[in-house]
Amino acid sequence: MNCSFRLTYETGGVERILTAPSSDGPLRLTVTDDGTRRTVTAKAAERVTLTSYSETGHDFFTVATPEDPDPKGDLYFINGYQSWTETREFYGDARERDVMRLPGVLVRNFAFDRYGDATFYEYDKRILHGYDVFYVRGRSNGFVASLNGSRAYLIIEVVRRDGAVSLLSDVGGVTLAPGEEYVICDYIYAGTYEGGIDLFRRYYPYTERKKIFGYTSWYNYYQDISEEIILRDLAALDDRFDLFQIDDGWETFVGDWLDVDEVKFPRGLGPVVAAVKEKGMTAGIWLAPFVAEEKSRLFRERPDWFKKGQDGAPVKCGANWSGFYALDLDRRDAMDYVVRCLRTYADMGFDFFKLDFLYGASLPAYEGETRCAAAERAYALLREALPDKVILACGATLINCAGRFDYARVGPDVSLKFDDAWYMKFMHRERISTKVTLQNTVFRRLFDGCFFGNDPDVFLLRDGNLSLSREQRRALITLNALFGSVMMTSDNVAEYDDGKRAELSRALRLFRDARVVDVTRRDRVIGVTFTLDGETHTLKYDTEKGVLTEKSF
Repeated sequence: MNCSFRLTYETGGVERILTAPSSDGPLRLTVTDDGTRRTVTAKAAERVTLTSYSETGHDFFTVATPEDPDPKGDLYFINGYQSWTETREFYGDARERDVMRLPGVLVRNFAFDRYGDATFYEYDKRILHGYDVFYVRGRSNGFVASLNGSRAYLIIEVVRRDGAVSLLSDVGGVTLAPGEEYVICDYIYAGTYEGGIDLFRRYYPYTERKKIFGYTSWYNYYQDISEEIILRDLAALDDRFDLFQIDDGWETFVGDWLDVDEVKFPRGLGPVVAAVKEKGMTAGIWLAPFVAEEKSRLFRERPDWFKKGQDGAPVKCGANWSGFYALDLDRRDAMDYVVRCLRTYADMGFDFFKLDFLYGASLPAYEGETRCAAAERAYALLREALPDKVILACGATLINCAGRFDYARVGPDVSLKFDDAWYMKFMHRERISTKVTLQNTVFRRLFDGCFFGNDPDVFLLRDGNLSLSREQRRALITLNALFGSVMMTSDNVAEYDDGKRAELSRALRLFRDARVVDVTRRDRVIGVTFTLDGETHTLKYDTEKGVLTEKSF
């Protein structure tokens, strides 16, 4: 493969640049390329600090035909930074939402820049950018996927004007000692989408995940839960449900994971676990292990456990709850606390852990370490703490979840309105939105079974406490059933009428037995072809209205 690269690094206070392999000097650089996989490795002859790496002019991004079959141009798969980041096929004339264009006072007061990559990636209105997996299809074609997920994120940039693609490895700040080797980038590539998918599944083999059908308390009651509500909704579930998961609201404050709210759960969580298991279901619980809110006892009593920024203040991760902050991965006592909390609930009988806001582990900068490497060691800690439990990651950098967690959320939270409040459209790319999450669900389908089992978030069929139309609810449950390995609701199913029970049964049949064979996009409409009981079916989904406009099943 032909391409140009540029590596910058510092040694002895001097910046140096490499644009070709080198066998001498402070940093030795080797490049291997077998026609489908390219690896760039550095070996330090003296102490060096990497500052940047980029590649341009790749010849595997090819023009398939001289004519453009779509007048709006090619489709670019832009994979967002973390679970909640907007991810879909973009036309080249689309523009990314840049949270830093909001008034500075809003960004500062509500920490809107902390949910995604705005603190370390400089947005440019001329550029689309994504992480670790990318393809373009249409007049131009090409596919690339990183194999370097334990070291550095691969950032893909597309110039909106002409479709030029660059690859960047997020290696800034990595320090190498004399004699130390480091893989700067390692990725697979192909000249077509189809060839790329085949290659992707060779390096990330598909593994059938157990399909989970369950209940979670969040999207009906949010933090206003109680033992009475939980046991009431549990009693309404039939034997088709595999999982019952208690979400946020059982703890006194986020971060105080050993303090169960005695007003909401006067007998603790033990009786709930026992009731769930008595029904033959898996008991699940929600925690956000690497963060704590400002009102928590943990934040007040152990300020030394929180990572400090360059200004000496604890690193804020967002405005949820009373504002929340990142624990310091380098503090052994803080990480021991995380493990102790997780093991407490595992020992209580919880076998399913939804671990949320995981991006908080790698939001702070750790000297000499990439954000990717920080996430890698943080997520490894979770798996070591829960070696025999099912983990669903949420708000996480997805390549760090690959092969480590059983399931992962692939979109933002479902909203009770189709696109949430109007002003949310101007917020960060990780905002709550049913409109956004459904597109994430469709276009991140290639991760399902290869990285983990995809969690598309909940479906909602109820009439009350909801502003989705009946047709939008039907589209939500249908797409979740077709594209997810997890299918959950927050409804009290005891309130379902015959029509809703029939809709749920229809969707469960799709969830268990249907197989998607093709997905297309033209303008605002997504087309899906799938098989069910030996027959081929199709549907079309209007991404702006949130409804199915055509279906053959």
